[in-house]
Amino acid sequence: MLQLNRRMNSTIANEPLLHTNTTVLEENHFKDRVEEESKADNLVKLTFQESNKIWEIAGPSIFSRLAMFSLTVITQSFAGHLGTRDLAAISIATTLFISITFGFLLGMASALETLCGQAYGAKQYPLLGVYLQRSWVVLFFSSLVLLPLFVFAESILVLLGQPEEVAKLTGKVAIWLIPMHLSFPFQFTLLRFLQCQLKTSVIAWVSGGTLALHMVLCWIFLYKLGFGIVGTALILDFSWWISVLGFFAYIVSGGCPHSWTGFSTQAFVGLWDFLKLAVASRVMLLLENIYFRVLVIVSGHMNNTEVAVDALSICITIIGWESMIPLGLLAATGVRVANELGAGNGNRAKFATKVALLNTLALGILFWLIVTVFPDKLSMIFTSSTPVIKMVGGFAFLLATTILCNCVQPVLSGVAVGSGWQAHVAYVNLGSYYLVGVPLGIYFGWSLNFGLPGLWYGMIMGTVVQTLILAIMTIRCQWTI
Repeated sequence: MLQLNRRMNSTIANEPLLHTNTTVLEENHFKDRVEEESKADNLVKLTFQESNKIWEIAGPSIFSRLAMFSLTVITQSFAGHLGTRDLAAISIATTLFISITFGFLLGMASALETLCGQAYGAKQYPLLGVYLQRSWVVLFFSSLVLLPLFVFAESILVLLGQPEEVAKLTGKVAIWLIPMHLSFPFQFTLLRFLQCQLKTSVIAWVSGGTLALHMVLCWIFLYKLGFGIVGTALILDFSWWISVLGFFAYIVSGGCPHSWTGFSTQAFVGLWDFLKLAVASRVMLLLENIYFRVLVIVSGHMNNTEVAVDALSICITIIGWESMIPLGLLAATGVRVANELGAGNGNRAKFATKVALLNTLALGILFWLIVTVFPDKLSMIFTSSTPVIKMVGGFAFLLATTILCNCVQPVLSGVAVGSGWQAHVAYVNLGSYYLVGVPLGIYFGWSLNFGLPGLWYGMIMGTVVQTLILAIMTIRCQWTI
């Protein structure tokens, strides 16, 4: 009996302890769940905040690129009223000679994103002004090296087989487009100088104002007053220099008081180091810009040449217009990564990369769906030829896949720009595009008799290889400078 009472007392004594333990476990589980929910909410909040930072840079950058790209398109449309030869001359001069120097100097200017972005992140603001002036010296002398392209444009076109009359008129236009060419070293660098400091509103206002003024000038001098082909080139020159003067006036009038402290002799120090980084940037972007244009060149050796060239030109144009968006995200990613690395925040740089990839992947999927579902509608913007529209429709999946790949890859290139990896990425691009993509395309297109689709598939494989290598480089990076 005594033993039974002891057991009962022991059970009764342990009951509060068991109850207490159960309560503690429930409370701990509740706390863990609250903490997990709090972390999830915090992650969503941080992702939203980082997206805002990225689009604060990318939005004006995309708008600026579209606006400045449209200057030439508008000029060509007005030049079409002057005559077919005039239209051919301005088109060849801008799409050949201006495009070469544009890509050459734009690539060099991306070196400024690395230097200014990291200096801004480290709060070493006076260095930004020094880097800007140093970039002017290097890029301006580089632009002088490219002047023979314009001076001997007529002879170059004759060697390429252009009709003598068209070559002569194009050579004349090319000479008058030299001022536009000389504006690139300043326009590209000023734009990146402002981007790195998040001066996004002035970029949008100056670019939009330049586009509006250009449309008015074209309407007055070309449509109403009937100025000739030289007037067309001069309007382009004037508009590009207006954007340069607009950016420069904002900077020197107090818009960037901490980063612009006046002209400095330090701009002439360290030119070699800047040149090496700029050359790597130039090679990196130039290899990307001309890659898919190989399709148009090679299409001339395929069957049904005229239709194939027209269809591929439409596809490349669609890729070109769409690429303004991922290129804007490239600039934004480069700035964000450089800012965070300059501030010593490696984890934030990695997080910015992830958020940028999510944004561009969502856009890539959207564009993939649009091109896949509405290929005929897109091609009808450019042509009314039924065979061409049909061929573009046949290329729809390839075009959509190319756009999807081109949406992801620029963000990884933006990480390279922000981290200063341009030289490494130049080798990656060279190997992926021209040692993998082009040979595979030639093998599929000719050896396996798949024609243009086979060539295109092979070149997409080159882009996929490049994207995978850049992704591995990004994942393995220690995110320090």
